[in-house]
Amino acid sequence: MRLALVHTRYQLLETVRIPIALVGSAFFPAASMLFFVVPFSGDDPVIATYATASMVTFSVMTTNIFQYGIGVAEDRAQPWDPYLRTLPAGAAPRFAGRILAGLLLTMLSLIPVVVIGALGTAARVTGPAFLAALGTVVVAAVPFTLMGLAIGYSLPSRAAIVVAQVLFFPLAVGGGLLFPPDQSPGFIQTIAPFLPTRGAVELMWAAVGDFPVNPLSLTMLGVWIVVLATIAGWAYRRDEGRRFS
Repeated sequence: MRLALVHTRYQLLETVRIPIALVGSAFFPAASMLFFVVPFSGDDPVIATYATASMVTFSVMTTNIFQYGIGVAEDRAQPWDPYLRTLPAGAAPRFAGRILAGLLLTMLSLIPVVVIGALGTAARVTGPAFLAALGTVVVAAVPFTLMGLAIGYSLPSRAAIVVAQVLFFPLAVGGGLLFPPDQSPGFIQTIAPFLPTRGAVELMWAAVGDFPVNPLSLTMLGVWIVVLATIAGWAYRRDEGRRFS
């Protein structure tokens, strides 16, 4: 655990040195709140609460895809990364440190969304619902963390940037994050349950309100986690083999 915390501190220091990375991950959800949620949610607390929960999910997705996808790919290109792999501590503390740092940065990126939702809309949640939402953030981060790791260990940094940028918006739109619950266009309603964003946002809606989670969405979220974990593990082992072959 001590080594994991050392690696967590290292990851956080790397981010603090280039704070635009954190600003960038918080920008899109906060901008979406200002331009799409605040003007159109009106005084309806239910709609505003669900919309804020959607933007929280959006922030979780973008932060983890970009942080792990681009961050891991860039780290692999540095001489420091092969050296870390030769240390006797093994890969577990490095992975744990990266994930702990990523979770903390994810929580920080949510602050603008939550503040805008609280001050600029009629969104309201009870104390237990807020705690449930925090727990849901951790669960919702899992598939997108694995997606970012799969991208980061599979591709060079320039390709990882492109793939991350190409993926995040279709996942948000296709998962229904930009529409109120059950008000997405027909095509979106058809494909949404099969995307990880839908399962994640439905869990968030259920945490903050009385939303019934679609069993198909939850099942597919589990399938995505298994598939992405398999790809990320394969990509890491392939990268490890290339470096030490």
